[in-house]
Amino acid sequence: MDKTSPASSDCSLTQTVATPPAPEPGWRRATGVPSLAEVHSSVRMPHIASFWRRLLAFTGPGLMVAVGYMDPGNWATDLAGGARFGYTLVSVILISNFMAILLQHLSLKLGIVTGRDLAQACRDHYTRPVGFALWVLCEVAIAACDLAEVIGSAIALNLLFRIPLVFGVGITALDVMIVLFMQHKGFRVLECLVTVLIVTIGACFAVELVYARPDLGAFVANLVPRTEIVTNPAMLYIAIGILGATVMPHNLYLHSSIVQTRAFERTHAGKAMAIKYATIDSTVALLIAFFINAAILVLSAAAFHGTEHEDVADIGDAYALLAPVLGAPLASTLFAVALLASGQNSTLTGTLAGQIVMEGFLNIRLRPWVRRLITRLIAIVPAVIVAGLYGERGVGELLILSQVILSLQLSFAVVPLVLFTGQRAKMGAFTNPLWLASAAWFITMVIAGLNAYLLYETIHAWTSG
Repeated sequence: MDKTSPASSDCSLTQTVATPPAPEPGWRRATGVPSLAEVHSSVRMPHIASFWRRLLAFTGPGLMVAVGYMDPGNWATDLAGGARFGYTLVSVILISNFMAILLQHLSLKLGIVTGRDLAQACRDHYTRPVGFALWVLCEVAIAACDLAEVIGSAIALNLLFRIPLVFGVGITALDVMIVLFMQHKGFRVLECLVTVLIVTIGACFAVELVYARPDLGAFVANLVPRTEIVTNPAMLYIAIGILGATVMPHNLYLHSSIVQTRAFERTHAGKAMAIKYATIDSTVALLIAFFINAAILVLSAAAFHGTEHEDVADIGDAYALLAPVLGAPLASTLFAVALLASGQNSTLTGTLAGQIVMEGFLNIRLRPWVRRLITRLIAIVPAVIVAGLYGERGVGELLILSQVILSLQLSFAVVPLVLFTGQRAKMGAFTNPLWLASAAWFITMVIAGLNAYLLYETIHAWTSG
């Protein structure tokens, strides 16, 4: 007995070490390394506290996600929509915002319940070729988003300091150092910086609207959508650009990861509590994003629609015309300051999204500065070429095109998200109820249908032209 016991003990120990953790129900493998492992569960939660203290503890991820809904890509589409069609497309911004609120709720719920971000869930659920294809599509979307950030920041630097666009694009490659510095200081510090920049953007546009004196009656009336939005190809193109700029595919990956920075209890009660407060955080933040996006379109409609400047779709032209049209010299400066804050804010969240997607889909972990530099170079090359060949007008058109690309990629992120959160094997008691699943699939079909229609109209225009 004594001779065999050590052997049995050694064998038992060896078997315990070699056996991988058992996968959770509904998944093929165990969770593994958590998303954004360096900041996972790093924000402490008060166990016994009032509603407001708990909400404050969960406040942050929603604001970081909302950044993607007010990035420079929104500016180009909102400016073009307001100048050409007045207040008509306000309803598109509102509908897109409601879609975003629902989809971001599903995203945060997936992360909280399963402990996986959307990229990790796709890698676990799908075969390797399908997962790789989804990763490529997501990288295309991130590159398009980063292109908007690069162009927006470069335009703002040009407007404020007269730095040539080509050099401004190059300067944006250096903002990776800002991200690295803030990540080193802690995730809460990063969230605070994002909040300050959002407040700056909001304050600038609040002053702009005072100068513009918009027609509030027309604004309210156009919160109800009109059929001409779909029947007018030019309006539909801008509308889908707004959709792509509002509901951003990489934000679904981002949100499912950063909600896991909160150190809530991984029990049923703890997850339910986390979903509740994270949803409030997300909803309020996205409503703030709606008002900022609407402010951009309303400002453009009030200043340019019905005038000889209706063809304004370029950020640089809008900057030059705002002061003389509104009769307020400060208007143009505030516009450029808000644009720069928007570009830098999007840089912060774009960095995290790129890291999450690469780690989640490929299980590859690069140094953050390497990942960011790769993403930036992908965006900088086309921006430099267009800026050098076509100047501000070409850069503005490229900005709108980047948002349409984002919209075309959206279904490839939305379908897996709605599918996973509707499967009881994966979500257990937190599976989407029937009303939520129905609404989510309806939104998915609307997005896919609009994108298919846009693609048809674009091909038809090319072949007939």
